[in-house]
Amino acid sequence: GTGTGGGSGTGGGSGTCRAIPAVNTVIPHGGSFVLDGGGGGSYSVLEGLTRGPATGTVDYIDAQEYLTKPFPTYPQTYALSTTTFAACNECLIYSEGCNTMGAACTRLCTFCNVVKAVPLPVDPGEPARLAEAVVRLALAHVVITSPTRDDLPDGGAVAYAATVDEIRRRAPGTRIELLVPDFRGSRESVSRVVASPPDIFGHNVETVPRLYDIRKGADYHRSLDVLAAAVGLAPSIPTKSGIMLGLGETIDEVREVLSDLRRAGCAYLSIGQYLAPSRKHQPVAAFIPPELFDGLREEALILGFSHVESGPYVRSSYHAADYAGGNK
Repeated sequence: GTGTGGGSGTGGGSGTCRAIPAVNTVIPHGGSFVLDGGGGGSYSVLEGLTRGPATGTVDYIDAQEYLTKPFPTYPQTYALSTTTFAACNECLIYSEGCNTMGAACTRLCTFCNVVKAVPLPVDPGEPARLAEAVVRLALAHVVITSPTRDDLPDGGAVAYAATVDEIRRRAPGTRIELLVPDFRGSRESVSRVVASPPDIFGHNVETVPRLYDIRKGADYHRSLDVLAAAVGLAPSIPTKSGIMLGLGETIDEVREVLSDLRRAGCAYLSIGQYLAPSRKHQPVAAFIPPELFDGLREEALILGFSHVESGPYVRSSYHAADYAGGNK
């Protein structure tokens, strides 16, 4: 593989890592899972910037529907995002109906709250409007994502590349992170995206391979191949992935995923708690204690990840601007 540090990942633990309880141990709701939504004023400011009639750009920042993909507590996500935005000008932009490739997804993941429907045609003017939003918000770091668009021959690679091009032109000092779908494994699409080029290429594996029936249309090894292809095509661009805990995985399965990601050359990692968007979605199998997240972060760093965010409220865009500096 292209990664480094292979090693200790699949067994019951190594001598350098503390023992971690089984991931599928259910714990009750408790204080450690309560996050103050805080700062409604900050949210209002962002909402005004993005929804004001003069903007006409994006409809949501950390959109309720999209970021509840695995997580329903969007006021808390807003609070995390807006706090981070206030501190270091970072934010994830997602636009209901006018983002890169719209709001409807062509896949049927059972953990995800994104609309499942026939998507609208890609809006060719959206990259320019997203770039305008980046300028107006003076973002130092922006994360661009989209639903999966299997209806498009390139899976949306051209739209991603166009968005990077526009942001580079309008806001050359902004760091650009992409969180992309798997493009059905197309190396050509991956090549088009990394050639744009972004500063970070992200693609989430989401869960362990045994549980991939919740990711309808996805394939674990294909996701690893997408990350490995990005590394092979553009070694200077760090790759990033994320996994949710609390779906019924075991600790050995999680360790195997971490090792697989390193073998694929993945540099950055996020690990967070799965929360069901509604009773109709995949149920939560376990609420994971914070100390387990801390232990997995230590193990991941030993495996060779450059930066790891691991905790119950960690999401793909959580502290996104910090990844380039590595864990201190």
